[in-house]
Amino acid sequence: MNTIAVQQVLAEYHGEAAHAAAFPHLGRNALDAAVLGYVNVAALRQHIRGDERVHGVFTDGGDKPNIVPAHAATHWYVRSRTLATLEPLKERVLACLQAGADAAGCTMTHRWLEPAYADLVDNSVLVDLFTANAAVVGRDLRRPAPGSTVVGSTDMGNVSYEVPGIHPMLRVAPPGVSIHTPEFARYAAGPEGDAAVLDGAKAMAMTIVDLWLQPTTLVQVNEAFSNERAR
Repeated sequence: MNTIAVQQVLAEYHGEAAHAAAFPHLGRNALDAAVLGYVNVAALRQHIRGDERVHGVFTDGGDKPNIVPAHAATHWYVRSRTLATLEPLKERVLACLQAGADAAGCTMTHRWLEPAYADLVDNSVLVDLFTANAAVVGRDLRRPAPGSTVVGSTDMGNVSYEVPGIHPMLRVAPPGVSIHTPEFARYAAGPEGDAAVLDGAKAMAMTIVDLWLQPTTLVQVNEAFSNERAR
């Protein structure tokens, strides 16, 4: 899995309520501010790196159509290859969101949700051990084909900076079924999901046994951890 760093941000827009028909000139539309911020981020997406992602949703857009919204809110995920490259992207996203508020005559407040999740440092020795054990239980692990790389983020990235770690994935659904869809959920809740859990647990347990029985391998794991984390 191509695991990249991520941090979430909550943005709130504050305007002035008014009757949308009788006195629209007295209002300052917080929803307009949020929409403009969203559009700005959409334009930004053309000009970010191929391993970066920004996506968000509206969590509040006002109460009634005939009232100029005095409050609006959005929730964003900002992702980049590493924690270091994430920082400048966060600033660019905030500039887009703030510009929406400025254009609509509103104010914006934001809050970054802690912690940020780091990119994953895969331990190559553990990867090889797990791959061999997965084959024993009938799972042929391989890198995704070009163009089908799975990109995501996980708190396991933070763990992998502290101790040797891996994040293998086992197939649950047939090729072409996208994760985070109702179709995938049906497979995950069915026999295919149960089989993946059991096969993954077996391969993981076998990998731990390898480390117990092969002290020199554990030394190699720790050496790889030191080298890979330093890159």
